[in-house]
Amino acid sequence: MRLLTILLGLVLAACATVPPPEPPPVAQVGVAFDRNGEIGSFADGIADPQSGRAVTLDDPVRVASVSKMIVAIGVMKLVEAGKLDLNADVSTYLGWPLRNPAFPDRPITLTMLLSHTSSVRDHDDQYVSPLGTSVQGAMANPKSWDLKHGPSDNYFTYGNMNFPIIGSIIERVTGERFDIWMRKNVLEPMRLDACYNWPTCSEAAVARAVELDFPNGKPQKDDLHGVRPDCPVFVKDGEPCDLARWRLGENGGLFAPQGGLRIPARGLARVGRMLLNNGTLDGVQILTAQSVDTLLAQVWRFNGSNGSTEHGFYCSYGHATQQIPTPVPGCADDMGTLGATLVGHAGDAYGMKSGIWIDRARGLGIAYFVTGVPEHAQRDDRSGFTAAEARAFRRIYALLPH
Repeated sequence: MRLLTILLGLVLAACATVPPPEPPPVAQVGVAFDRNGEIGSFADGIADPQSGRAVTLDDPVRVASVSKMIVAIGVMKLVEAGKLDLNADVSTYLGWPLRNPAFPDRPITLTMLLSHTSSVRDHDDQYVSPLGTSVQGAMANPKSWDLKHGPSDNYFTYGNMNFPIIGSIIERVTGERFDIWMRKNVLEPMRLDACYNWPTCSEAAVARAVELDFPNGKPQKDDLHGVRPDCPVFVKDGEPCDLARWRLGENGGLFAPQGGLRIPARGLARVGRMLLNNGTLDGVQILTAQSVDTLLAQVWRFNGSNGSTEHGFYCSYGHATQQIPTPVPGCADDMGTLGATLVGHAGDAYGMKSGIWIDRARGLGIAYFVTGVPEHAQRDDRSGFTAAEARAFRRIYALLPH
């Protein structure tokens, strides 16, 4: 009897340490493609939990950091037009000196900003820039800098604040508001009904918005139901949401270049096809082949001590593009590529995980997103990604010819 009691106690103790099962994702969408078009897809779950509307391949979702890669496409178009130089001191574009106070003699370039080697650091969500504030003001805070590792040290730390700076640069050299310029010059040429923070999307896209909720069902983002948000940008409490207060180049973070792109999985697949076709999509040249090569080229690679990998998640990075996998100790960026090298970007925010990955050697690619992933989600058993996004990756990747 005593032995039985001891065994029962051990069983109960073991059960107590087993975490409860994770709820299934609210929505899962994936598209597999080659250079010529789509070759497979799935769309399961709910886009709008309140109405019960089923998700489709054409429903736009806030893809988080995948947005950065699309911004980089815009940067490369401006490089081609001679308006930007990846290796120039960006202070000349901004109209004010962007300098790490600990390294005042070192210029910062667009390549550094795009590759997260600029020494710019996030703190207190300063990259969420309210209307009426400025990027220059945010960067005057020493907390916005790595005071130990400077620009040109090739030291990587992923940081969202790099992209409000880039957004300000885009506005300064184009003379247009960031989201409007991106729509006209990057998204529309690829025939994408996509937008940064909703103002430039069509009514049809607004009606198909994917809602992102807290685990308790309370909406976090894009609780639209066919109605545009009252205010598409952040404002301080008590201040008016009046876009007439916008000033050119003052706050490139207003429309969230770091993560605010709304685009469907099918739209991401079109971006991937453009890259696979060396800058051309359905007969329209978006970028030159040289620009595509530059965009996807490796700028930084982890060597064991030259940056933060976030538990092996970031180990190889280009101009707002990731490369996976990275065969370096400490790296865990392979969800199951089956020996292939992929380039693209991952996204993570508000319970949504997304990704676009292309295999340039074979002319194949995938795009996907998953919603309803808990904040402290179960981890994948073979990579630094969450189990939910790894399952989506493997499911759509399996539809590619191998």
